[in-house]
Amino acid sequence: MTLAVFRRYSVLNTGGSSGVTWGRTRKHLSPQTGRHAPSMTTASDSEAFSPVQGYTRCGRRLYDLKTPSLSTVTPTAMSSFLNFVYSQIFVALPYPKQDLTDQTIIVTGANTGLGLEAARHFTRLNASKVILGVRSLEKGEGAKKSIEESTGRSGVVEAWRLDLCSYESVKQSVQRAHGLQRLDVVVGNAGIAPSTFAMAEDNESMVTVNVISTFLLGLLILPKLRETAAKFNVQPHLTVVSSEVHMMAKFEERKNPDLLKTLNDKNTTDMGDRYQVSKLLQVYCARELAARLNKTGKSDVIVNYLNPGMCHSSLSRDGPFFLEVLKFFLARSTEYGSRALVSAATAGEETQGAYLSDCHVAQWVFLPRRHCCEGFADAENRPAPMVLDEPEMQQRVWDEVSAKLESIRPGIMASV
Repeated sequence: MTLAVFRRYSVLNTGGSSGVTWGRTRKHLSPQTGRHAPSMTTASDSEAFSPVQGYTRCGRRLYDLKTPSLSTVTPTAMSSFLNFVYSQIFVALPYPKQDLTDQTIIVTGANTGLGLEAARHFTRLNASKVILGVRSLEKGEGAKKSIEESTGRSGVVEAWRLDLCSYESVKQSVQRAHGLQRLDVVVGNAGIAPSTFAMAEDNESMVTVNVISTFLLGLLILPKLRETAAKFNVQPHLTVVSSEVHMMAKFEERKNPDLLKTLNDKNTTDMGDRYQVSKLLQVYCARELAARLNKTGKSDVIVNYLNPGMCHSSLSRDGPFFLEVLKFFLARSTEYGSRALVSAATAGEETQGAYLSDCHVAQWVFLPRRHCCEGFADAENRPAPMVLDEPEMQQRVWDEVSAKLESIRPGIMASV
């Protein structure tokens, strides 16, 4: 959830954030244990849909599609809001207990927020090397010291300069990473959400940082992850920290034939929608990358993406007073939200190409109307209805992003 969401949806819609978090410590939950809330919808609940009669069944309620009511107005928005509230209040995230002995892990945007707390968990869980990808080495060294003091482990954490506003910085970091003995996990957590339009490299800054550079890093580092898989007989992870707000993107730019060019147009840009759009683009790219890896038989690396929920973060420092109130009552602590990152980065192959929320493959508790009857019983991940309804858009986004990446680093797509 971000300030951008409130500009459009006010109190109705909320969501998760990437690399930036809000929230308070949930004292009613044990910091050492967690449980998953049971699903409120079953296969039998979602069987009936009759376009002739004009009714749809969601859970055990039957909605009249012809009569305007709260249940038929903006169903996706209402579903997103209900799932958000349910998740924030009732779902407990498990405290990470995995053994990460010998593993090397990179976390971008790790000097603060979710990235810092995830790196702290990775260090505590006996990782051999934890690399903090940060824009400021001074802040990175401060984060390193904090982790060492809290975990009692020294000689594990390293701070590397990685500025996603610079393609050259990304390339240099990847070159350095290829010199590692092994690389088991890359968590693409870094993200920005400025309120004003600005360019970084040759794209609008949120597109550059949250999308282009994130996948430039991911694709350039794939060969190293594959090398680790083959050499050590493990299944490495490329995990992208996305957000539930991708479900709220209007993405009007999709109506134009040249997506990236349109996103770069300051005169037509809706900055209130841009963060949500950047998260949606992440979802498209992560899904397509995973699908292509599966198709080409190169799925030895797990690619997944996650929603950490609403947590504390400086991202919302310019937000309205209502946002502060909502954060006080509903938001997760930074540590609590970081558990979602650790869970995704250590999850099994069933999460390949999947959208994870609350530390498991996401399925709606309160389903958008038009998806109530679409195979809820299976393990299909549930990203935004726009993603499910417009599969051709995923291909369009991938084509443009991959062409962009190829222009930045010729030959990069050969790793897919």
